[in-house]
Amino acid sequence: QVQLVESGGDSVQVGGSLRLSCTVIGTSNGPPCMAWFRQAPGKQREGIGHIRGDGDKTYADAVRGRFTISRDNADKNTLHLQLNSLKPEDTAVYSCAAGWCNSGSWCFPRGCYEYNYWGQGTQVTVSS
Repeated sequence: QVQLVESGGDSVQVGGSLRLSCTVIGTSNGPPCMAWFRQAPGKQREGIGHIRGDGDKTYADAVRGRFTISRDNADKNTLHLQLNSLKPEDTAVYSCAAGWCNSGSWCFPRGCYEYNYWGQGTQVTVSS
């Protein structure tokens, strides 16, 4: 059974940085398309960015230039999200998702995707 496990969430001050990780367990060949999402209190879940199996990435406008998605060099089943220049409005539960690159309802600037597997999330709190 495929599961996604996030880690790295923490409380930081404005302007700080964090590196989140998402590890796919239960399979040696995880789904090729993965994404990061976040959900702030009282708000809907929003997409942060998506990465395809070929490494192509796309980001939501709200985070482009501050957040970076990457795959772990040593473990292809681990995805990272580097958060820089954090703001109080970045406070949220951050979760990752994975899927088989099928079209779906979660949209990014260069496509809409379906995700079949979701993690539980990790809390990021940014304080001033």
